[in-house]
Amino acid sequence: MIYFVGLLVLFLLFRVVLFRGPYAGPVSPPPRGILDMHCHTAGIGETGSGAWVSDSLRKSWKFPLYLRIFETDQTTLKQQGDEAVLDKIAQRIRESEYVQDAVILAMDSPYDENGEMNLEAGEVYVPNRFVGEAVKQYPELHFGASVHPARKDAIEELRWSKENGAVLLKWLPNIQNIDPSDERYRPFYEELVRLDLPLLTHVGAEDSFSKADDRLGDPRLLKLPLECGVRVIAAHVASSGTSEGQDNVERLLEMMPHYPNLVADISTLTQMNRRKYLGAVLNDPRLKGRLMYGTDHPLTNTPMVTPLQFPLQLTLEQLWNLWSIKNPWDRDVALKAALGCPEEVFLMSREYLGL
Repeated sequence: MIYFVGLLVLFLLFRVVLFRGPYAGPVSPPPRGILDMHCHTAGIGETGSGAWVSDSLRKSWKFPLYLRIFETDQTTLKQQGDEAVLDKIAQRIRESEYVQDAVILAMDSPYDENGEMNLEAGEVYVPNRFVGEAVKQYPELHFGASVHPARKDAIEELRWSKENGAVLLKWLPNIQNIDPSDERYRPFYEELVRLDLPLLTHVGAEDSFSKADDRLGDPRLLKLPLECGVRVIAAHVASSGTSEGQDNVERLLEMMPHYPNLVADISTLTQMNRRKYLGAVLNDPRLKGRLMYGTDHPLTNTPMVTPLQFPLQLTLEQLWNLWSIKNPWDRDVALKAALGCPEEVFLMSREYLGL
């Protein structure tokens, strides 16, 4: 017991000496009515949703974890259908003090060189038709489409998505086998501009799936869509991995002054493997007015984003209060605000998407 007390006293002394406070300031309470513009759903194909999960991912230790953090299980999905995930998301948002609505993201499959769906290369598939139709039942949810630019009907699918309420387009190139710099996609980008659909794309390394080609997460591959005039949202501020020996986040920051149509979201920046970049991101003048709020739900439901990993930025009272918040959206908002995320970041998502 004496040994434990001694360790505790030693920890508290070190904490007092090393305490730094929030990454940025001044800290202010977060606003209400926030839009989460980066929220995932999933499915296993029940009730005709058309969604699927690859055999390799189903056999991975990650699959039961993903079901758990989506607050569901296979029995529930079989009984209630894949819409059960959306039911839970909408319920949590209705209960939230700060977040009013969210963009629910579809996820297209990889496609081969002939424009055919490549199921063997895929990890997850969440069809536009499923998400686009299902979110109409929920005033709290908006449609985020996903269209692979190599599919034969890519332009038609973009138009269908826009006509059915899509507010943005989502890519995860590392697992969808999309090279954003491919000149064949120029007509696709021109159609995105015509439809005024922003492109939310994962940038950086990807470790949420059983396989990924991280060469496709290089921020510099986005130069072609940017030069075509596409409004690009770089997910997570490229806060993972390297390209050609340089941190992806730094490669993205170097691009900011050259492309006024390039912005970023702060989703998962409180995750353990990304937190080292949060302070730099919040204080970098190149990102002023170009950061927006998103969660990357359901990753906010994991221990990887616990407030307890910030003992040198948060007071003991703050740590306890944040730990006690049950709603995942409120906990995420409150944590980011306490660490110095300014009000303009929370408000930009809605302004940027015009919702």
